[in-house]
Amino acid sequence: MALGLFDYCRKSRSNGFVVSLSGGADSAAVAVLVRYMVELAIQDLGLQGLAAKLPQTPGLQSARSPSQCVEHLLTTAYQSTRNSSEVTRSAARDVAEAVGARHFEFDVDSLVQAYTNLVEGALGRKLEWSRDDLALQNIQARVRAPSVWMLANVSGALLLATSNRSEAAVGYATMDGDTAGGLSPIAGIDKAFLRR
Repeated sequence: MALGLFDYCRKSRSNGFVVSLSGGADSAAVAVLVRYMVELAIQDLGLQGLAAKLPQTPGLQSARSPSQCVEHLLTTAYQSTRNSSEVTRSAARDVAEAVGARHFEFDVDSLVQAYTNLVEGALGRKLEWSRDDLALQNIQARVRAPSVWMLANVSGALLLATSNRSEAAVGYATMDGDTAGGLSPIAGIDKAFLRR
């Protein structure tokens, strides 16, 4: 998969990747795959060879370590709502730091509330967790997609989806949430395999 990411980045002339880090195993695995891609490329090509294969990536020519390469090739974002925990925020930050990614933290709660208010106005009733649980969960996942797509577009990078095969098989994946992306590196991997 790491080789596939490298080849896709090279052939598409993309400036790297963007990953929405949730603080969970799936998004962490996707970020680690990018780090692994860089380490394998440096092992095979050296730092200068990596930079030569990806000349379109700004700053990569001056990178002097795997972490510096990853900083130019991977942007991550943690997007919180009022229901997010400090545990997931910290986990996302730790993963980004460990792999060397450029990391952002956004508060998207106002966007969730704006969509909720819009639909409540249309329906003429309040949305409640006891009755509208699925919709209220999904809007939190879906509202995160536009900002990571925008990060990818602004930087000329590829957005990587973070949904795995187990989620898709049982219908747990959120369309336009964790399935948002141009590439899905772990779509063929089940959760048990990923955890192992």
